[in-house]
Amino acid sequence: MTQSLQGIGMTSQRTRDRMVNRLIEQGIRNKKVLDVMRNTPRHIFVDEALASRAYEDTALPIGHNQTISQPYIVARMTELLLKAGHLSKVLEIGTGCGYQTAILAQLADHVYSVERILPLQRKAKGYLWDMKIKNVSFIHNDGGWGWPEYAPFDGILVSAAPPEIPETLLQQMAMGGVMVIPIGEGGRQTLQQVIRSEKGYEAEDIEAVSFVPFLSGRE
Repeated sequence: MTQSLQGIGMTSQRTRDRMVNRLIEQGIRNKKVLDVMRNTPRHIFVDEALASRAYEDTALPIGHNQTISQPYIVARMTELLLKAGHLSKVLEIGTGCGYQTAILAQLADHVYSVERILPLQRKAKGYLWDMKIKNVSFIHNDGGWGWPEYAPFDGILVSAAPPEIPETLLQQMAMGGVMVIPIGEGGRQTLQQVIRSEKGYEAEDIEAVSFVPFLSGRE
């Protein structure tokens, strides 16, 4: 790793503190989420040329036509997922650069992360290893399959947008579990929170978002 975990200048702790203050202004209330994001070096998950922009409230490219989500979206999706209470097992669809994975891993007992683009997965593994985060299992696979061997999951977080919720992912939710997923096409989608209960699945629209499309296959 060529970038310091601690950071300097525009990647320093002071910059992370400003990011967290902005998240509070944007309505993020979960203290655990805020504390984890305050202490997680987002700048190591992007190319060094973009490190100075890592704490801006914007998505940044990570290669392979993928992006690291803006800090607000990471915080919002994580906060929604935690509404289920303590998270024992979380399924993440779309490891990407591993930043969201790192946030989840510090709030759940274990994260099972699926990524269809192998070079991204390899980079993410390295970043989490550098942070000494060990409670994550990775698989290179089509996200639409989920990870049925380890289901059911208390939480499922999906970081790409399908036109509708994949049935396979619904089936892998634990009773009382929560899924947070963007739904829609064309770069403008709706973030949904889905809760599974004895009565079935209840979906709630949260807010407008913009995610990369949910694609099938492996690369």
